[in-house]
Amino acid sequence: MTSRRSHFHLNSSALSRRSVVKAAAAGAVLAAPPTAAGAASAAEAPAFLHGVASGDPLPDGVLLWTRVTPTAAAIPGSGLGPDVEVGWTVALDKAFTNIVAKGSTTATAASDHTVKADVRGLAPATDHWFRFSAGGTESPAARTRTAPAADAATTGLRFGVVSCANWEGGYFAAYRHLAARGDLDAWLHLGDYIYEYGTGEYGARDKVVRPHAPSHEIVTLADYRARHARYKTDPDLQALHAVAPVVAIWDDHEIANDAWSGGAENHTEDAEGTWAARQSAAKRAYFEWMPVRPAVAGTTYRRLRFGKLVDLSLLDLRSFRSQQAGIGDGQVDNPDRTLTGRAQLDWLKAGLKSSDTIWRLVGNSVMVAPFALGNLTADLFEPLAELLGLPKEGLALNPDQWDGYTDDRRELLAHLRGNAIRNTVFLTGDIHMAWANDVPVNAGTYPLSPSAATEFVVTSVTSDNLDDIVKVPEGTVSALASPLIRAANRHVHWVDTDRHGYGVLDITAARAQMDFYVLSDRTKADATSSWARSYRTRSGTQKVERTYDPV
Repeated sequence: MTSRRSHFHLNSSALSRRSVVKAAAAGAVLAAPPTAAGAASAAEAPAFLHGVASGDPLPDGVLLWTRVTPTAAAIPGSGLGPDVEVGWTVALDKAFTNIVAKGSTTATAASDHTVKADVRGLAPATDHWFRFSAGGTESPAARTRTAPAADAATTGLRFGVVSCANWEGGYFAAYRHLAARGDLDAWLHLGDYIYEYGTGEYGARDKVVRPHAPSHEIVTLADYRARHARYKTDPDLQALHAVAPVVAIWDDHEIANDAWSGGAENHTEDAEGTWAARQSAAKRAYFEWMPVRPAVAGTTYRRLRFGKLVDLSLLDLRSFRSQQAGIGDGQVDNPDRTLTGRAQLDWLKAGLKSSDTIWRLVGNSVMVAPFALGNLTADLFEPLAELLGLPKEGLALNPDQWDGYTDDRRELLAHLRGNAIRNTVFLTGDIHMAWANDVPVNAGTYPLSPSAATEFVVTSVTSDNLDDIVKVPEGTVSALASPLIRAANRHVHWVDTDRHGYGVLDITAARAQMDFYVLSDRTKADATSSWARSYRTRSGTQKVERTYDPV
């Protein structure tokens, strides 16, 4: 039996659903998301219904993205609609009086009428404004920012950090609050930008706050395109994309729950087509709909540099991994199993060693720090096991994280220690909880053994966490579980098991600080945001410490 991180939505009715063949749904041409369809019908074609975005900033350039709807019938995933010429313009001011770059490209049904412009020749560390045009219609104008020059003595950088945004679980107020800041150099999305489930399979405490489109589980290329399109109609997500470039990696739900190189927990071979076909469709739609510049074809692992201050290595921990370890099969330490794949691990190690920046950030979709659960009482262990997809008796680790692939982690941490590589900070999502961790070489003897790195884990934007499983008031579970988790994991400085929100990472030469923010109510479109806690790692220490004010 393969362990699974079911995110506690896989109850008996959901499990029985796995045995139902959904061929008709999988093969159907999709109806448009209601918000997009209504707008397309009312608008003069062409129209820009899904916002504009930028991503992967370089010192001399940035990747621009939009989707044009050339006719009302050309809805996402339909395969319909004529080719349309789309122009793009980049300026130094919002009024577009100082234009520094312009060009055009063609949007076609073959790419779902999405377009990208990889603009170069721009000034480093500079705000730019951009917009698109087609057939006399202009898109909204948006702000982006280039990275500092590679040799620039950058004094500070500020990034928003998010993960795990389930449409049916609530509203994306976290994006709205990050957009309103106006001070971000970029924002990092660490995975689960979309979710693949059908309506009602994974909501907010089992309730659907707002329904998915398409309503069935997404399987085909048309499905994945339509789901990305649904997300891109969200006004808060559009707002964040319109103020700063995103740097994104995928985790499993961009494809299917607990994905690995040869399959996924939430994929039924044959009944839902082949895994190869589904994975290919999901990845194709992702690269069409996301402003991501793949450095290695078909993956999200790549590296960006921000002056002499930051080197950012971004990982793909789904495409190359071995299947998750089973219950009690003794495979978590097997050196023949891998999370990263050999080529990616070698690439990561080489980049960390050769980096000459002050800080080495690693965009990492699943938690790297060890996490032992064994001392939790049954009333706490069982809901936590449900969240992580673990058996409720026995196995006291999460095999979907680095804990399930200990040889890769041992090799990476030994590399950091053996080469005296300092200031490595893992930035992590996935687990729907906020954490501030040291990353020990040997958790069993820590703190007598050294810490090789540090890790900041952000909670979910909307996806359920522990208090949601138990259906108790927010903070109730964390007050009990957090002290027990910390007692069993001395490298963990803080864990909040209950709340939803986002992080703001502020970096100077002296320290990297993560400010954790929480939402008042993810089910409310007008949810407020408040600062919860801050932790930092000071240069040279490889350890986390609490600080009592946000930046």
